[in-house]
Amino acid sequence: MPTNNSQGQTMPPVALTDTVTITYTAALENGEVIERTEQPVTLSIGSGTVCPAVEACLFGMEPGQARMICVQPEDAYGLHLPELVQNIPLSAFYGKPDPQPGMILTLNMGRDGEVVKVPAEVTAVRDGMVTVDYNHPLAGKVIVYTVKLIGIAG
Repeated sequence: MPTNNSQGQTMPPVALTDTVTITYTAALENGEVIERTEQPVTLSIGSGTVCPAVEACLFGMEPGQARMICVQPEDAYGLHLPELVQNIPLSAFYGKPDPQPGMILTLNMGRDGEVVKVPAEVTAVRDGMVTVDYNHPLAGKVIVYTVKLIGIAG
């Protein structure tokens, strides 16, 4: 049922060209919060400010309404790709702090004929090898968003 605005006029639910104000919480399936808005966020539908699945859940919502949506890895931070996990000889870290599991390192990687610096998490150190993972830390994880629509600017 459409909501009345402060002038008593009926407001239609969220549509494709609207600008909306929302609050949201993003969490892992185990309930661990990974992001929460401190203040309401205003965005234009279709702007890409939030992931497309979250934008899609806003359609048809009315101010004051809340929804929960589970975003699958391929629609969030991507799948965890095994080819982005590498073993590097421990000797490559000579003269630097000893890598430990959980450390985030900035490593050089060849991309399109250029050397670029990319972050990688150390996942293991054993038998003279350091295992590093270049995947985003949230890759392969389902993200649960709780979204509340505060208002629609139209």
